[in-house]
Amino acid sequence: MIEFGYNIAKDRQIDFDKNDKRISTYVRENEPSFKTCISCGTCTATCSAANFTDFNFRKLQLMVRRGETLEVKEEIKKCMLCGKCYLACPRGVNTRNVIIQINQAIEKIENHDI
Repeated sequence: MIEFGYNIAKDRQIDFDKNDKRISTYVRENEPSFKTCISCGTCTATCSAANFTDFNFRKLQLMVRRGETLEVKEEIKKCMLCGKCYLACPRGVNTRNVIIQINQAIEKIENHDI
């Protein structure tokens, strides 16, 4: 075969039907304010953990909504639960409780409770 100097990239589409939505469902049921998040980024701008790591609450909530469980599990460990994001949120999303609910959902998934 002739080598043309480039490779065909693999498909980068996200198949949302294959992803696990259990965390998202659990968080929405236990913290209704999660539905009102508009991803404005105020939480990320005030985040103490983001100053020391690459933690990003907006990215985390997007991964939760997409159902990317493995990525969420790694990202959630970076949060220090300081609460600055909760104080800064213009929509009143209880971000601390969202983090707690995500952790509980991950634990329940690992224990096969949900």
